[in-house]
Amino acid sequence: MTPDIIFRWGRHPEGEILVTELLDLCRRAIPPFKTLAEEIASRTGTRIVDWIDHFVLADGAALRQRLAKLGFEPDAAADAGGSWIHPGAIFPRLLLTGPAGHGGGEIRAVAVGVERVGDFLAAWRINARIEGTALSPLRRARIWSGDGLEMFVVERRAYCGTAPVEQTAEATAARLRACERWRARPRASADAPRGKRGVPAAMERTHALARSLAEELGADEAAWIAFSAERDFWQSRNRAGRAQRACQDALGLGWANHDHHTFRSSREVFPILLQTLQTFGFRMRERFHAGAEAGWGAQVLEQPACRVTVFADVDLSPDEVQADFLQGELAARDELGTVGLWCALHGESLLEAGLHHLAVRSDFPALTRGLAGFGVEMLPPFSEFPFLQQAFTAGERWEVDPLRSAAIGAAISDRDRQRFAAEGAIGSHLENIQRGEGFKGFNQVAVSDIIRRTDPRGRGA
Repeated sequence: MTPDIIFRWGRHPEGEILVTELLDLCRRAIPPFKTLAEEIASRTGTRIVDWIDHFVLADGAALRQRLAKLGFEPDAAADAGGSWIHPGAIFPRLLLTGPAGHGGGEIRAVAVGVERVGDFLAAWRINARIEGTALSPLRRARIWSGDGLEMFVVERRAYCGTAPVEQTAEATAARLRACERWRARPRASADAPRGKRGVPAAMERTHALARSLAEELGADEAAWIAFSAERDFWQSRNRAGRAQRACQDALGLGWANHDHHTFRSSREVFPILLQTLQTFGFRMRERFHAGAEAGWGAQVLEQPACRVTVFADVDLSPDEVQADFLQGELAARDELGTVGLWCALHGESLLEAGLHHLAVRSDFPALTRGLAGFGVEMLPPFSEFPFLQQAFTAGERWEVDPLRSAAIGAAISDRDRQRFAAEGAIGSHLENIQRGEGFKGFNQVAVSDIIRRTDPRGRGA
């Protein structure tokens, strides 16, 4: 079944009001939580709401009725009852605890989500016991309390459950081995830049490795391992990413505020990219096409257990929007669009090029100012709605292998080829994104403008 091209996510202002109420209660009841929120805002340019893993509320019939009206529903994937999520919006998880009373809704605890609990405790000089073994699906530490409320810091690895997990030493060792196998995999493709000899062997090996890890650990855990490595690889080649990560690491947060990961793919490789993502448990979401003149499209996918969203870009014509991408219905072309040229110059995103960009949830103007302090310029916004603001950092310029440039042939001019040899070509970005009202979708119109502005040939610059 082909995904709905015109799929639209709704806005949920009433749900946002509930979350804001809960945050305000936490600020008043737990002074260190208020301090944390202020430090996150001033030192990272992000918002405390984007770091909340879950709230714990007293159960009650009235509360359940309110949550259902707002679009929340019990999470069937959780390890116990009482865990509610909003499948149509980006809101923190709600855990309902205690015997269900008539009303309910009183807040009992708040949990901040980070990449590694130990890093958070070290950054804040907190002596607290960590529940859950290293590299287990869920770890947490109780760090502060006040006025009947508790605060936890939580490390979640592809897990929808609510209780910390104690796993065996063998299970921990298996995860370490899997991390090493994915991070150390050969990324370089020996094939021609445009895949003239078919799918690069490195992509076939990567797909096989994904299947092996998913069979060994399960798709969810394998996806968590792979995407942690992909973020690190992207960051190693992106100065804006390193600057922002340093700010967040100073508070022990890591990349737990990621919004989406964007892969670029040549047309020949696109089916195996999607197959690899499906192996990792990703589900197809909306299909994206920005109009007849755009020349590109994307498949959006989501891994619900990892809370990871992927934007998979590819050169695409209007008559191909309904194509079955998984069955390889995108034939090779002599002409290269923006996405195809990027792959021809730098390689596939899942191989040597890495992510085109990582989007991080933020306080949009604050993150812009913060990165400016590191000398990182922000391109003009391509979304400026009250519920969705987006902008790229100026592109990281990468050297271009002369053999790649020569193999592209007539798809680029001699002038562009000479310029790429002298100056390199735009590689990766960091995306600054602020969401409101739980809006989970993307701007399907103005994003084509930013795609044109990032074309290495300078189209629309």
